[in-house]
Amino acid sequence: MAISAPSLKSRAMQWLAQREHSRVELRRRLLRQARENAAAQAVDTEGDATSIDPAPEVDALLDWLVANRYLSDARFVESRVNARAARYGNLRIRQELGQHGAALDAAVAERLKDSELARAQAVWLRKYGGEPARAPSERARQMRFLAGRGFSADVIRRVVRNSTSAPDGPD
Repeated sequence: MAISAPSLKSRAMQWLAQREHSRVELRRRLLRQARENAAAQAVDTEGDATSIDPAPEVDALLDWLVANRYLSDARFVESRVNARAARYGNLRIRQELGQHGAALDAAVAERLKDSELARAQAVWLRKYGGEPARAPSERARQMRFLAGRGFSADVIRRVVRNSTSAPDGPD
């Protein structure tokens, strides 16, 4: 007996209504749900749940979602970038998108690159309140914090270096 497509479809629509998902992420979630449905069905009918491969049905559902514009990797990337850009650097954003099977397009990557210094300074100001590092150990701690947020080494050096100089000083 086949897995109920409307059940998977309604689940996918529910998840997409909550937030944007990448195709890879939604496929992973739908496959897990399909296997759970098959296992529950096998318990109900005392059958074998291992004989059903839900992948073709899930892939067909994903194709339908893309064709009807319910699922879009471009929208997912844009929403993830908008949600993360104020707190994280380019490296962290790229890494997170990679986990979801998505990548930045050239225009968004350039926009993030151009704003990385300003974003790093804003994160540093929120965390440290504009207080420059007095000791090398404190400077190293601030640099590790920004590195953990995914900012590039060059941007981190510029932010921490400028914090010890005059605010209106040159780069």
